[in-house]
Amino acid sequence: MNFEGLSLAARKERCRAATAPYRITDGRKFRLKDMDPGDTGALGSEDKKASRNTLALGVSMLSEMQAKLYADNRWSLLCLFQAMDAAGKDGSIKHVMSGVNPQGCQVMSFKVPSSEELDHDYMWRYVKRLPERGRIGIFNRSYYEEVLVAKVRQDVLDRQKLPASLVTKSIWKQRYEDIRNFERYLARNGYVICKFFLHLSKKEQKKRFMERLDNPEKNWKFSPADLTARSHWDAYQDAYEKLIRATAAKHAPWYVVPADNKWYARLVVAAAIVDAMASLDLEFPRISDEQKQRLEEARAMLVNE
Repeated sequence: MNFEGLSLAARKERCRAATAPYRITDGRKFRLKDMDPGDTGALGSEDKKASRNTLALGVSMLSEMQAKLYADNRWSLLCLFQAMDAAGKDGSIKHVMSGVNPQGCQVMSFKVPSSEELDHDYMWRYVKRLPERGRIGIFNRSYYEEVLVAKVRQDVLDRQKLPASLVTKSIWKQRYEDIRNFERYLARNGYVICKFFLHLSKKEQKKRFMERLDNPEKNWKFSPADLTARSHWDAYQDAYEKLIRATAAKHAPWYVVPADNKWYARLVVAAAIVDAMASLDLEFPRISDEQKQRLEEARAMLVNE
């Protein structure tokens, strides 16, 4: 996925090819067991250092496209990140978006709902934080928590104060339907949607948890709640598989990103976002003849000061 010496069109094509194995647009045949968390594509472990340069070039491309997105002010990019604990969501967001102008990007981290949020429908807190036109919005966890943690843990669903008559065996099927309709609505209103599931193996998660426990500088990252979620590993893997099967679409693809190697996960995320933005053929706005005349008048005024 090296971009050096390539034209812009060739770089875009390279990004599309690099993410193709992980892009899910039709979930009917999707099986999570078919995806290898340790995959590094055509790269090997020896390519880790070289990947830094490639990532830097990808970030540079993203920065250029984000400037056009902001100036064009018609489209919005919504990136959703989902993963088991320690999969590297924060690091991926930090590294991939490092070159983006903060004015054109907003990151929202969704934690336990507040009492106010629980007094509304489950989508309310997500809808109110959607990015404006011309901006990139990043959801660190998202409304997919409502068919993940709420599905695995009954106490989470209980706190949502739903009438008992609505909590039926069909509730998850109904929520998948709601989410599909919501994402279709967004796509029809100028939102480009990229959904990332950072696919971490249970073995690698244990290794990262041990690093957090052994390294005093990383102790703050560990929470006993992490082990609670780990104890439900199989249930979460099943929930991820089912939600991807139910909600993958061409206008809202899932990227099942191998996450056992952080450097490779960041490359895939960057390539997917560049590919998504490149599909818009963004350009800086062109000014009219009247506006050009006004610019010339302004130039003359400054020259004659």
